[in-house]
Amino acid sequence: MTHSSQFERIKQSTLDKLRAIGAATIAGALAQKGIRNPHLVGLCAFNAGKSVCGQAVTLQFMPKREDVHWGDEYAAAPERELHRQAIIACQPGDIVVVDARGSLSSGVFGEMMLTSFKARGGEGIVIDGCIRDFPEVKKLDLGLWLRGVTPNFHTQTDIFPHAVNVPIACAGVFVVPGDVIVADDDGAVILPLALADTIAETAAAKAEWEVFSRMKLEEGAPLDIYYPLNAEAQQEYQAWRRAQPGSGGG
Repeated sequence: MTHSSQFERIKQSTLDKLRAIGAATIAGALAQKGIRNPHLVGLCAFNAGKSVCGQAVTLQFMPKREDVHWGDEYAAAPERELHRQAIIACQPGDIVVVDARGSLSSGVFGEMMLTSFKARGGEGIVIDGCIRDFPEVKKLDLGLWLRGVTPNFHTQTDIFPHAVNVPIACAGVFVVPGDVIVADDDGAVILPLALADTIAETAAAKAEWEVFSRMKLEEGAPLDIYYPLNAEAQQEYQAWRRAQPGSGGG
């Protein structure tokens, strides 16, 4: 089953702002909006230091039933090899998000697929499962959030790709095609598309005052005054902010 890769596209400037803010601050901002489960628990960064932000192209796996998918990686017609179709559906900056049912034995993508993904401008891969060919894949310098790695190809064991660009459950989190993914060394979080602009603004404001708080804490200032800022510290922060170059404050 495939669905169109067309979904609402948001501004690159918003994605850049969200990437700079980071997964932890965005998760906190989402909690304040009532979204309490944005973190894809159990998926770890396999390329430390990478920070990505892009929109989700989704891929759903199902338990294998041999009359539906017979398991030979190259025997099926190309249109049925849906892990390939997920790569093909990506535009530059997109992130492939995969419900691989938490499998630790099936490699969703390998070196060749991810080489194509990188060449197409792909931003990162988020999989509730594994990839293969990791020694070669890590040379591609992609953002990778995974449960692990395996020598097996994707249908060698007990799952098969069933649908592209449909709503999925990835690591217990509901993901809709076009949702924003923000991922770094803290993990990967899902940001609902409809909240992207709002969270970019509110989370950016928190990130700004945290710069001031960090500076004060490094000076040994009291934690209970400067994180979070109490009323007096808020006034001090506003004065500090106005004094910064380019603030327009004087």
